Amino acid sequence: MHKLFKNDTWIKPYLAKYKKLLALVFFLGVLTFFCAVGLMFVAGYLISRSATHPYNILVVYVPVLLTRAFGIGRPLFKYLERINSHNWVLRVTSLLRKRLYTTLETSAMFLTSKFQTGDLLSILADDIDHLENLYLRTIFPTLVAYITGIIVILALGVISWPYAIFMLIAFSIILFFIPLASEAMHGAAKEYEKSLVHESYSQLTDATFGIGDWMISGHKNGFLKSVTKNDAKLDASNFHTHKYEWNRDLLVKMMFGIVLVGTLIWSNWFFTGSQAMANYAAAFVLGVFPLMDAFIPVSQAMEEWPMYKDSVVRLNELSADTVNPNPDQSDANPETFKDIKMNDVTFNYPGEKVSLIKNVSLEVKKGHKLAIIGPSGVGKTTLLQLLLGTLMPTNGSVTVDDINVSRLQKNRANWFSVLDQSPFLFNTTVMNNVRIGNENATDADVKQALKDVGLSSYIESLPDGYNTNVRESGIRFSGGQRQRLALARILLQNNPIVLLDEPTVGLDPITENDLITTLDKVLAGKTVIWVTHHLQGLSTMNQVIFLEDGSIKMQGNPKELYKKDPRYRKLYAMDQGIVSD
Repeated sequence: MHKLFKNDTWIKPYLAKYKKLLALVFFLGVLTFFCAVGLMFVAGYLISRSATHPYNILVVYVPVLLTRAFGIGRPLFKYLERINSHNWVLRVTSLLRKRLYTTLETSAMFLTSKFQTGDLLSILADDIDHLENLYLRTIFPTLVAYITGIIVILALGVISWPYAIFMLIAFSIILFFIPLASEAMHGAAKEYEKSLVHESYSQLTDATFGIGDWMISGHKNGFLKSVTKNDAKLDASNFHTHKYEWNRDLLVKMMFGIVLVGTLIWSNWFFTGSQAMANYAAAFVLGVFPLMDAFIPVSQAMEEWPMYKDSVVRLNELSADTVNPNPDQSDANPETFKDIKMNDVTFNYPGEKVSLIKNVSLEVKKGHKLAIIGPSGVGKTTLLQLLLGTLMPTNGSVTVDDINVSRLQKNRANWFSVLDQSPFLFNTTVMNNVRIGNENATDADVKQALKDVGLSSYIESLPDGYNTNVRESGIRFSGGQRQRLALARILLQNNPIVLLDEPTVGLDPITENDLITTLDKVLAGKTVIWVTHHLQGLSTMNQVIFLEDGSIKMQGNPKELYKKDPRYRKLYAMDQGIVSD
């Protein structure tokens, strides 16, 4: 725990920021138990004293007043403690959520190399709530119990040191040994359950992303099985967990039974000197009962610590990975764009020894078109993400006009446009979907962009024209039409660099050829970097590189490569379905 909090940036800063309010919470918590102990103590004394038939009511007047005072004070201080503790926690968690979303927003392009989507959903859904519970269910009750225990031991030490030693031993077992054993034994089960839940998050996310394929294949049972396979394990673990909790609580209550018996024996020995002293025997015995409410939650709080620890570790790792991920951002004007370069770039994901990209260098000047070809899985899309700045090179650099691409991330949307395999269309009108490319575009601008990509005639023929709802994921339109709608967005953006990530995948040959022709026409004058796995439409490219195993194996103008490189000619023949010797 000390090691964890030594470099913590998610808990310690807020403990210090609201330390006065936190001190008030602890004070009110201790005061609540003080009133509870005082109420039972005075009530025990009052019962014993009243049983002796005092000659005057004034003899027990002070205990009666104290009973009323403690009786009123206990719920009052408990209410104030709850109000202030929740006030403190809500202030802190609101700041934590703000910080988390700011971190995710400013560093989103780097997170995919550090976290899976299911991990991020777990962070968003659970981790901040876990920190809230860490304060309310672990830190607060544990410290209040320890402070209360210390005060009780010190007070008893003044009255009788043998009894104080007995209570110290009993409190140590209840507040230290049982909680530590509970954390060691039961904490492992909690951590196991959390790992199952975390795995289920990832599986559910992965299965949901692929739900279309599950539906098409008709494997409904396979989908359900993939997202529920941990349910039986969780149920079994929960059963053993509840059984252990019952046994642990029984042990704690047995320890309090020993404390009560010990207190009864000690009080009958210590307070037998006179009738007046004997009245305190019941007071001390009854005064033990409220301590159960303070001490019993400690074991539960300690056993839940491993679950909260994972959240603290993950959030601190998130901060460590994304603290100032972008260096000082450049204010360079995209209109002055000259070239984009990749200088001896190597990339591998953290923890992996195999590099996806190996010592790649390339240069694309303004207005030129580069095609990156190669079979699936050789690193083409990774190379595109490095050029975009979504991934940072392990070695080497990516620069735009000699400015590292990491310094352009703040205004990246003004430098790069991207058309990938499956552009997302929202459940709104054609006009709104295209205007996403430039929110300031007029209706005339949107219609012109649609005309440029060859969709205006078709859209105008629809009953609702440009106000036609494309429906969820754009299912109102065909694959080629969805690509053209996304291309219209790019035209509205009017950025100098356009990245194409296999936009023709899944299209029939005629639609593919039409889209390539449109791309060549509307992107004239733009700097285009096109990732593809075959050679259709590369005749208009200024440069082609063939990527294999993360390295460039061929590079040059496509026409020159066809004339001089036998391997390129063979690839071209295979791509076109030409049989040659």
